[in-house]
Amino acid sequence: MASDRSSPRGRTLSDQERLDWLRLTRSENVGPITFSALLERYGPATAALTVLPELARKGGRKRPIRVCPKGTAEDEIAATEAAGARLLAKCEAGYPAAPAVLEDAPPVIAVKGSTHLFERLTIAIVGARNASAAGIRLAGKLAQDLGKRGVVVSSGLAGGVDGAAHLSAIGTGTIAVVAGGIDVVYPREHDKLQARIAAEGLLIAEMPVGTRPQARHFPRCNRLISGISLGILVVEAAPRSGSLITAHFALEQGREMFAIPGSPLEPRSRGTNDLLRQGATLVESADDIMRVIDDMTGSPLAEDEDILYPSAPPVQLEDSDIECARPIIREKLSPVPVEVNELVSQSDLTLPIVLTILLELKLAGQLTRHPGNKVSSV
Repeated sequence: MASDRSSPRGRTLSDQERLDWLRLTRSENVGPITFSALLERYGPATAALTVLPELARKGGRKRPIRVCPKGTAEDEIAATEAAGARLLAKCEAGYPAAPAVLEDAPPVIAVKGSTHLFERLTIAIVGARNASAAGIRLAGKLAQDLGKRGVVVSSGLAGGVDGAAHLSAIGTGTIAVVAGGIDVVYPREHDKLQARIAAEGLLIAEMPVGTRPQARHFPRCNRLISGISLGILVVEAAPRSGSLITAHFALEQGREMFAIPGSPLEPRSRGTNDLLRQGATLVESADDIMRVIDDMTGSPLAEDEDILYPSAPPVQLEDSDIECARPIIREKLSPVPVEVNELVSQSDLTLPIVLTILLELKLAGQLTRHPGNKVSSV
């Protein structure tokens, strides 16, 4: 079997490899960053699955870690196909190039519809669920005008601004990222719209089929909306809204930020006006967005394929070295986030040793990862 870690984007996983990837990503405490770290350190997903229990035990876990059973993963693959969708791994052709280079890109996503839309420039349009009539009308017009210029419009299929943007862009290309399973309609009133997008556009889901959306799923959905997009347009947003969470992810990912100005007397404009204060591009028409896009098209978001899966062999570490280093790293960790490079510098340990110990702690449920390559103890 070919090594997952040394494979460039563009190949197709075998059935066994796809099963292993899905099992690993559905295993306990294995988020996107931990998934990548496991492949980088141990090679193929099948090898990473084998070492999970021991790594968690070394990290201080008392009870066995839950490794996704083979039958559960097989059932998910079958149910995904029964829903008319398929699973894409981030090393495969067809997986969107823009988020694939992000450290927290979902290892596996479910897609249903026209994946060729990933190859076109995409702008996300997001905003308030309880948007004003003017906001909904403007979102629809901007989506329509962007579509006429060949731009794909992405959003989260929520009510208000999201729904208006999708509806206006179906004829020219729209991508909907859903917070639950790809077969679950949410909100219920968008059942016909979701069906149309699956038939004429593209649906994406990170969660397994059959998953009902929960509050904790929406930040992951927002992260993926911004990840597949060149920039984010926020039409209306109250402070601390989901739209601003998407904007926050977009800024972390280096995406362009656009915002519609609004009256200071309108609560739904406070979020967008604040984004403008922070440097977002003021938008009154699609032309304002296209001017920025035209300047950016010479700098593609996609990076070298080798960045995803370096070809260097795994570093061989001595168990005795890791054993001696564990108490040093544990002592330096606290609830206050610290950069991994700072841990390396202060501990006078090598980066591979520090990363291995952090991996053990994460699998044991004793470590939290933060943006900016920071970690803290739980």
